[in-house]
Amino acid sequence: MNEKRTLVIGDIHSGLKALHQILERAEVSTNDQLIFLGDYVDGWSDAVETVDYLITLKKTHRCIFIRGNHDELCVEWLRGANDNPTWLQHGGGATLASYNEADDKTKERHILFFDSLKNTFIDKENRLFLHAGFTNLKGIEYEYFPESFYWDRTLWELAQSLDPNLQKGNPFYPKRLSHYNTIFIGHTPVSRTDVAEPKQAANVWNLDTGAAFKGPLSMLDVDTKQVWQSDPVHTLYPDERGRN
Repeated sequence: MNEKRTLVIGDIHSGLKALHQILERAEVSTNDQLIFLGDYVDGWSDAVETVDYLITLKKTHRCIFIRGNHDELCVEWLRGANDNPTWLQHGGGATLASYNEADDKTKERHILFFDSLKNTFIDKENRLFLHAGFTNLKGIEYEYFPESFYWDRTLWELAQSLDPNLQKGNPFYPKRLSHYNTIFIGHTPVSRTDVAEPKQAANVWNLDTGAAFKGPLSMLDVDTKQVWQSDPVHTLYPDERGRN
């Protein structure tokens, strides 16, 4: 393929086998721009391998890596924070086990990767990419709490609650959504149990199709809206539980 595409990828959760599948199925080339929406770890057993692969991929492809809440929890632990029981219960246990096999140089390299992640990205078409959401009505540059970019769930809740017939320009259209042509997020699974596709509500697209649970990993062409998906990720790791 010679055309340049912008491809956005949902929450991986250490499902490296699923990532390989969608890159192959979409015939991704170095012409494509890849935007990853965060949560690279916590779920399946390939945490170290997933981060290693992403670091290598960045050397050969045009990649943008967004920060997810699980990435922030992981790097806090890598820096020496005490084990977080909630993190361990929500996929962190598999990540901890994966890093038990890693040497110090690998951990240092991964800390640098996590530190390099972006909270947000806006492209030339005024399309916003972030992991979770934001709360300030004026837009991301006015956000008081940067943690919202990778923890907030109210943006998706707001988008889903709108009357589908309500359009931009209507005085009742939420100001929070009006600043960007399209917003791409992950973070909140559209489904934990069924094979789901990326879902649009208002001008927000949610790419988290439950790869950490029983769903597939998904990738979307932001222009054509063509979707590529892996097999349900739990079928690629049959001896594991993921975040079930």
